[in-house]
Amino acid sequence: MNVEALLAKRVRDLRKGRGHTLDELAEASGVSRSTISLIERQEISPTAVVLSKLADALGVTMAALFADEPEGVAEEPLARHADQPTWTDPATGYQRRHLSPVGFESPLELVEVRFPPGESVSFHNVARHVVTHQQVWMLEGEMAISVGEQEWHLKAGDCLAMVLDQQLVFRNPGRKHARYAVALTTVSMTQRTTK
Repeated sequence: MNVEALLAKRVRDLRKGRGHTLDELAEASGVSRSTISLIERQEISPTAVVLSKLADALGVTMAALFADEPEGVAEEPLARHADQPTWTDPATGYQRRHLSPVGFESPLELVEVRFPPGESVSFHNVARHVVTHQQVWMLEGEMAISVGEQEWHLKAGDCLAMVLDQQLVFRNPGRKHARYAVALTTVSMTQRTTK
């Protein structure tokens, strides 16, 4: 299954699995009903910002939108490079590869990102339905990452830890592609309040 088909299926399955109509998901996410419908029918390729809003409203990480649920297949702890879904943001050209094995239960998700020079992505949805802890490990190039009012400039080898509860901006100020690994772990708000 190609990535666009996977995204369409995941958004539709997650929406229906949570009992949301298109209108309800539109209201919860701030993404228009028509845009969600077009995504589910593979008629448009969503941007990273739109996917982030949908993931938040559905109570999952953005990485989870790229991980299809296994159908009658035993869980595999190995994700071969050729089988890892890769998606390119149509707005910026940034490319993300979902590294974690699909269907293997783990509290951790890994993603690899290639970010073009001079591009930036802003995630404004700060009222998250899940608490996501993320670490960014720079492999090549440089990135400027802002969480709320604070900005860090990362170079190869640097690692930044954050909680995704404020506006988040990723920007490549360099002249070359940046490449970094992202590790994410998520706790639902209900799990957090019951502890």
